[in-house]
Amino acid sequence: MKFWDISELETDEEDEDFDPDFAADEITYNEDIGITKEQWLAMLTDNEVFKGKDRELMLRFYNSGGQATASELTAATGQHPSSFNAPVVALAKRVANYTNCHVPKRPDGKERWWHVLFNGYYKDNGHFNWILREELKIAVSEVHNEINGLTASDSEENGQDSDSTVNYWWLNASPKIWSFNNIEVGQSVDYTSINENGNRRKIFKNFEDVKEGDLVIGYESYPVKAIVAICRIARAHDGESIKVEKLENLINPIEYSRLTTIEELEEMEYFKTPRGSLFKLNKSEFDEIMDIIREETPVPSPVSTSAYTKEDFLEEVFMDEDKYDQICGLLRYKKNIILQGAPGVGKTFVAKRLAYSIMNERDDSRVEMVQFHQSYSYEDFIMGYRPEEQGFKLKYGIFYRFCKKAQNDPNRAYYFIIDEINRGNLSKIFGELLMLIEADKRGDNFAVPLTYTESKFYVPKNVFIIGTMNTADRSLAMIDYALRRRFCFIDMETAFTNLNFKGFIENKNNELATIIIDRISKLNVAIESDPSLGKGFCIGHSYFCTKEDTITIDDYENIIRYEIIPQLSEYWFDEPDKVREWTTRLLG
Repeated sequence: MKFWDISELETDEEDEDFDPDFAADEITYNEDIGITKEQWLAMLTDNEVFKGKDRELMLRFYNSGGQATASELTAATGQHPSSFNAPVVALAKRVANYTNCHVPKRPDGKERWWHVLFNGYYKDNGHFNWILREELKIAVSEVHNEINGLTASDSEENGQDSDSTVNYWWLNASPKIWSFNNIEVGQSVDYTSINENGNRRKIFKNFEDVKEGDLVIGYESYPVKAIVAICRIARAHDGESIKVEKLENLINPIEYSRLTTIEELEEMEYFKTPRGSLFKLNKSEFDEIMDIIREETPVPSPVSTSAYTKEDFLEEVFMDEDKYDQICGLLRYKKNIILQGAPGVGKTFVAKRLAYSIMNERDDSRVEMVQFHQSYSYEDFIMGYRPEEQGFKLKYGIFYRFCKKAQNDPNRAYYFIIDEINRGNLSKIFGELLMLIEADKRGDNFAVPLTYTESKFYVPKNVFIIGTMNTADRSLAMIDYALRRRFCFIDMETAFTNLNFKGFIENKNNELATIIIDRISKLNVAIESDPSLGKGFCIGHSYFCTKEDTITIDDYENIIRYEIIPQLSEYWFDEPDKVREWTTRLLG
C-alpha cells in the first residue's frame, strides 16, 4: 500500500484554471436554483448531506445576519479566508446530488458550485459578500436550536466534549517521499495508516482518534526541518487512511531549531517520541505554535481598496481601447509580458494600473513590485543563505514569498511587476524558475526542488508577471532567448496623438498644449528617422504629466533644459550641433 498516492488528490472543479479577474462577466450573482425552504429543512437534519461542520458554517453565517465576506467569517477562528472554499464546494455537490437542482454555470460552462448555497455581490472595497440563499436562511432560522443540538451530538459521537470540538495534530512529511508542496490549498490527500510493508504506523491509535474538522500542523522532515503548512482533517480514519486537506501555505516556514527553544513545547509528543508520522498536540501546544506562525505569517488583514475600472485605466494611461484589450489578452494567454519602450512612455505607471484594472480594484495586497539591477541575485529573488549572529540562515526571497501568498488565495489573480527587468542577470536571478514561469508549466504538477532545499516549489496559475524594459538604454544587454520566449513583448508608444492626453494638457494650459504636442512630436520624428536611434528612443509624454493642476511656461522650459536636453546630449553625443539646434527649436 502506498504511503502517498498522488492520484487521490482532490480539488474543486470550479477552481481549476479559475481566473475570476479575467473571466468575471457580472458583479452581482442572484440566480434561482429551484430549492424550496422545505427541501433545505430536510437536508439540514440529514447527516448524509449536512455534516456537523457544515451546520456550524450555516450557523456562523446566520449569526452574521445571513451574509459575510470570507475575511469576516474566518477572522474569529484565525483561519485563512480561503479555508472554507473546499467545504462549501463539497457541500454544494451533496445538495445538488440530493435535489437534482439547477447548478449555475460560468460563461465557459463550468459549474459555480458555491452559488448553490449563496448569492452575493462585490462590495465597494472589492471583497465578495456571500449571502445565504433566502430559503436556506429561513430554514436555518426555523431549526436553529435543533441544528445546535445536532452539532453537539456530532461532537459527542466523535468522543469530544461539546465545549471542545476540535483536536490538534502534528503530521510529518518526508520530502524524499512526499511534500506538502504537492498539495494546493483546498486539495486533500489520503494519508495511509498502514505502511508499504503492510504494518501499522507508529502510534496507530492517533489515526483512530482523528476526526473530521481537526486541525493539523504540517511539518516536513530532513532536510527541510520546518513547519510549512496548516491543514485540517477532511475525513476520519476509515480503517486504512485519513484524508487531510491543506488550508494554508506558510509564506515563512517555522524551523525545527526554533521550536526546540520554546519551553511550552518541551513535552510535545513529537519531541518525546520522534519516530512516527502523526502526533498529538494539546491545545496549549497548538496555540503556542500558531502564535509563532502568526508572528512570521500573519493572517491577511482586510485591505482598504477602491474601485478601478477599465475606463479609469484608459483615462489615466492615454492608451486606446484596442491596445488595452490586446494587452489583457496576451497577459491572460502567456501569463508573462514585458512592456518595452522609450523613456517617459509610462511603462511602470502602466504596469501597476493594468493590474488594478483587471482586478477591478486598487488592491496592493495582490500586487508586488521589485526593480532589477546588476547586483540582484537568485538569493534576493528566490532564497539564499544570509549571515546572522549565530552563522548563516536560509532566507526566502520576494518572489518565493509572493508565490506562497498567491497559493493561499488560488481563486484571485496576483500580479508581480519587475521594473527594469533587463538590468539584471536574468538567468542567474530566475535559476530553475525559467521553466516554472511558463504558462503551461504552472501548478503543483511541475513542482521542482530548489537550489537550497529539497522541498519542491511551483509557480501557481494565478500569478501574472509584468516586466518593464527601457529600449533606449545602450548599456544593457539584450534579454537572452531562453527567457525571451517565455514573455510576450509589447511596445509602449508616446501619447502625443492621443485625444485624452491632448485634453489632459489643455486642462493644465490650453495655449501651451499646442506648443508641447507640436514641438515634441517633431523632435520624435527626427529621433525615429535617425539610423543610430529609432522609435525606441523617442521622448515620452510622461515628462509633462505633472501632478500640479497647471503647467506654466517656466515648468515647460525647466523640463526641456534639465530633463530632455540631457537625454538628447546622450543620444547625439557626437553631434553637438544637432543638440544645439533642437535646444533652440524646443525653447523657441
